[in-house]
Amino acid sequence: MARGDKGSYTDKQKRQAEHIEEGYEKRGSSKKEAEHRAWATVNKESGGGNKKGGSVHDKH
Repeated sequence: MARGDKGSYTDKQKRQAEHIEEGYEKRGSSKKEAEHRAWATVNKESGGGNKKGGSVHDKH
């Protein structure tokens, strides 16, 4: 996946990032900074995009 490509994220993660981004913009962050911080927050909460394969624990 190319850096900056959001194709592997779920619709829910994309909506969350958009909502978080709006909050940062309201608090005075630039558009670019707000987007960066929003995606960092989504990644921290969910562990990143939709990963193929799942974990070992899911296969039992």
